[in-house]
Amino acid sequence: MTVAMYPGRFDPVTIGHLDIVKRASTIFEKIIVAVAESRSALFSTEERCELFRNAIIGIENAEVVTFSGLTVDEAKKHNATVVVRGMRAITDFTNEFDQALMNRKMAPDIESVYLMTSAEHMFLSASRVRELAGFGRDVSDLVPVGVNQAIVKKLADQI
Repeated sequence: MTVAMYPGRFDPVTIGHLDIVKRASTIFEKIIVAVAESRSALFSTEERCELFRNAIIGIENAEVVTFSGLTVDEAKKHNATVVVRGMRAITDFTNEFDQALMNRKMAPDIESVYLMTSAEHMFLSASRVRELAGFGRDVSDLVPVGVNQAIVKKLADQI
């Protein structure tokens, strides 16, 4: 069985992230969404996990976990032999290329696999979603069901 891990901050999960998970779930027998701990995130690690868990309901071979530390160490912990990443544009390539080379040095048995973002999601990023929501814009068409309401509540609680 090929286990793949999709790591990220996912602050918040977007429809672009969900698209990568859906597509990866058809390629690999199991996909683990690994939500990285972060002190600077809008949502707590637990909140980000819950939002992603709700987003992947119905994707039977996907699960959500939290992690801190190195991606390759977490992948090994879950017997993942593949790290899945989404790539939007050439700007993503440089960073992802550097990460892939370092991951290969640390864990040559773990492959990095990149799924090109669907054309309709090329402009989409969690940071852009946070920025728009911070200006009071409705981002419900950019995030899975329920995430927009969570963002609105979170931002209202910060005032």
